[in-house]
Amino acid sequence: MPKNTGIFFSRNGGARSFAALTAVALSAILVTGCDSAEATDRAATSAVRPAADQASADGKGHYAAVNGGRLYYETHGTGRPLILLHGGLGTGESTFGAMIPELAKTRRVIAVDLQAHGHTPDLARPLSYEALADDVAALINHLQLGKADLLGYSLGGGVALQVAARTPDLVDRLVVASAPFRYDGWVPETRAGMAAMNPDALRETPLFQLYSGVAPDPAGWHGLVTKTRDLLSKEYDWTAQLAQVRAPALVLTAESDALFRDHATDMVAGLNTGKPDSRLEIVPGTTHYDIMYRADLLLPLIGTFLDTTR
Repeated sequence: MPKNTGIFFSRNGGARSFAALTAVALSAILVTGCDSAEATDRAATSAVRPAADQASADGKGHYAAVNGGRLYYETHGTGRPLILLHGGLGTGESTFGAMIPELAKTRRVIAVDLQAHGHTPDLARPLSYEALADDVAALINHLQLGKADLLGYSLGGGVALQVAARTPDLVDRLVVASAPFRYDGWVPETRAGMAAMNPDALRETPLFQLYSGVAPDPAGWHGLVTKTRDLLSKEYDWTAQLAQVRAPALVLTAESDALFRDHATDMVAGLNTGKPDSRLEIVPGTTHYDIMYRADLLLPLIGTFLDTTR
């Protein structure tokens, strides 16, 4: 099964040097495709995308024209829409490839590559959680989904949280995995590691191989890493916005995550302000960088939550 190749830093590994980060990245498996996901009914999925959306060069996904750019998405299966938002420097497929085939059995799974990531070209704007969230909201409207469930990991979890806060009428259920709502929710060594991200050093890892294999312009790697570093190093506090989220939320955190455990508890408390329908699940035996590998542990939690009567 494919493994997550998004950017990651481990809490119990201490501060990550470039050598350590490279070693972790080299343990990940490059994603070149997921045959079982590709075996979903393409005739059914094509019926739910606008005919004008351009197909990607590899034929696996399409581009939606949103907010002055082109946003790449892949669709698998049919049913209630579930949008997947990947981790930093990753792609929809690399982060969620192990789970897409099972999720697509009962849902219309839409895996997105965010600005400058994977198949999606960059724009002349910095990366920000708010802008990325507005792109996702625009995609929901573009595809005429009405409402969608969201599942975001790490950077993508922050984006999902922002979509739910900024455009609550578009989100039915929300799953946030290993993502904080305040910058200081990351443990100090993780903050230090994110601030030290270097595009040249990371060029020696499978992360660059993954990117260069699908990016419209592989020369965009330097811009992607630089913009991602700037995004992840910027302080923020979304405490007030948690109360604006109307969707029930499942907050997932690894047993040894890059976040403080108390921070995840505080997130659920904030989400439950006036609406006690969100909860926290600790995924045993996992860390921030391998939690998305564990489809065996995540799928029962996510499936049960998404299938709960609305």
